[in-house]
Formats: sequence, structure tokens, C-alpha cells
Amino acid sequence: MSEEKQARWYVVHTYSGHENKVKMNIEKLAMNRGMQDKILEVVVPTEDVVEVKDNGQRKIRTRKLFPSYVIIKMIVDTDSWYLVRNTQGVTGFVGHGSNPIPLTDEEVCRMGIEKVHIDVDFEVGDTVRVISGPFATQVLEVEEINPEKQIVRGKTSMFGRDTPIELEFGQVEKF
Repeated sequence: MSEEKQARWYVVHTYSGHENKVKMNIEKLAMNRGMQDKILEVVVPTEDVVEVKDNGQRKIRTRKLFPSYVIIKMIVDTDSWYLVRNTQGVTGFVGHGSNPIPLTDEEVCRMGIEKVHIDVDFEVGDTVRVISGPFATQVLEVEEINPEKQIVRGKTSMFGRDTPIELEFGQVEKF
């Protein structure tokens, strides 16, 4: 098992339709065994979808974003791994055998599980390089920084013209 003592997000595969039951069972087992300091959070990501019925009536339905998966923020050690792995309805961690692979900060942010706050080391007027997304490798002249929304706005040169774009902090780095 990993000797890391920092909690990370891991993906657990479950039987289809058992996601909420697995979430409750893991939370209950962690509380009963006093392992709340190792198993911090259990999430079944969902989204609300508006369905329009034949009669035109709109109905909001909650659906699972990742059917058959539960996401857990935990510190992996022998005890916590065993607790999760042997919870009824769990088929295993996503990873190699007994070595679960944690999600990256970018994956956690993209999935909307947890907001990762990023501090930037550039200011308005600086030039930054885009490191991910459709504008990767482009250079951006920073015009506005919004720390609350974690967004940077600026202009980049595309096809010989200045083009305004808006990116998340994690998509740029100081040039």
C-alpha cells in the first residue's frame, strides 16, 4: 500500500445500480470503525436532466454521471483499502490489483467533485502560455484575472488578428 498520508480521490467500481448503497455502507463502516480520518468523503456524481414528456410536461430527473462508479476521497493504507474493497457491492478500485490509482487534480476539477483553488503568479499585462485545451501552445496577453471564478481573460493572435479568449487558471502558465 501507499505510504502517502495525503488524502486523494479514488474511483471504485460497483455493481450496477448499487452506487448509493455502496456510498452509505462505506460511510457507515468508516464511522463504526473510527476511520473518518482516512475515508473523508464518498461521492456519487449526479446531474439534473430536464425531460419533456409526451404531454409537454417538463420533469427534472437526477441521473448518475458515472453509472457503476463511486468516487472516494481517502488516505489509502491497508485498513482503509480493505474496508472499501470488502464493502458489499464493490467490485474493486480502478487501478492495478491492490494499487489504486488516484485521480489527478485536473480530473477532479473537470469532474466537478471538488474545486481546486489555484494561485497564479502572473498579473494583468503579463504574457502566459496556454498548456491545455483547444488553444494549447498559444500565447495569451492577460487583460483580466478573476480569482473567485479561477478564470483569466486575454487576447491571443490567431489568423493575424487579436482574438479574445477566457481560460481556467489550470490551463495557463507564466511564460
